[in-house]
Amino acid sequence: MTSIIVNEHGGPEKYEVTDDSPEGAAAPADGQLQVSLSLAGVNFLDVVQRRAALPTPFRPGVEGVGTVTAVGAGVDGFSVGDRVGWMTGGQGSFSSTALVRSDKAVPLPDDIDDETAVAALMQGITAHYLITDTYPVASGEVVLIHAAAGGLGQLLTQIAVLKGATVIGTTSTEEKAEIARANGAAHVFGYDDFAEKVREVSDGEGASVIFDGVGATTFEGDLKALRTRGTLVVVGNASGPVPAVDVNTLSASGSLFLTRPTVVDHARTPEELRSRTDEIFEWIRSGDLTVHIGDRFPLTEVAAAFTALESRATTGKIILEH
Repeated sequence: MTSIIVNEHGGPEKYEVTDDSPEGAAAPADGQLQVSLSLAGVNFLDVVQRRAALPTPFRPGVEGVGTVTAVGAGVDGFSVGDRVGWMTGGQGSFSSTALVRSDKAVPLPDDIDDETAVAALMQGITAHYLITDTYPVASGEVVLIHAAAGGLGQLLTQIAVLKGATVIGTTSTEEKAEIARANGAAHVFGYDDFAEKVREVSDGEGASVIFDGVGATTFEGDLKALRTRGTLVVVGNASGPVPAVDVNTLSASGSLFLTRPTVVDHARTPEELRSRTDEIFEWIRSGDLTVHIGDRFPLTEVAAAFTALESRATTGKIILEH
């Protein structure tokens, strides 16, 4: 049974491959499912855990899809043989077998394949709550999405366009810019002087909302790119954490709103989780939302997968094949 373990904090090289996975091989406890994985998702949350967030040693991997092989006591609605996915509640998902909390698992429809499902879980649910709850995007609004060619950026772009917004994307290369345009972005810029360019294409008004997964290097420009009473949603820190904020800066920049939401607080119950995945899967069925797999790596090449993710050279979702 192949499994990955992290014995000390650090870079991608700290992922160690082992054939020992006692946690996943154990019988499921009350409220748990034992799942044989087919795929796991690669996420920046895994990076945060590996660098410092979880005490070592620990079993990495928060997101996966697979087939139920055993059901713990007190579990309703799941049976052996069911296909399921999760984006929390299955710590240790970089393993052939994992134990998953049943209240965090989502049944996968027959018409949604495993690759589509794993690309639509963490990033799809995140994009869904950001645009429907954190800032309910409305028709005619101007939305700026940083890293628009990444896995989350592509989904945010498509959903914002679906809502009738004008999307401005930022990317680091022309190749990535083409991906952003293919997803519906009306304007795509590099990161240099992006605030001024946003003002130019929005008739001087600025963006209604900015979804920023880059962090430190874009934050100052974000404050200049927003319209009066605009909203800055920090969703990640690929370039480093956002610096400490003097709240008076928000008033001086036009009575701005600033928030840093997390996916855990927006999928707190099985009902909320499934309502989000139900809508995401329906958008996929209708062709309104397309997920893009950026790269695939065998589970044993997990270090290479995260090296690619953290280099910011990738587009779309990165997955580990079991």
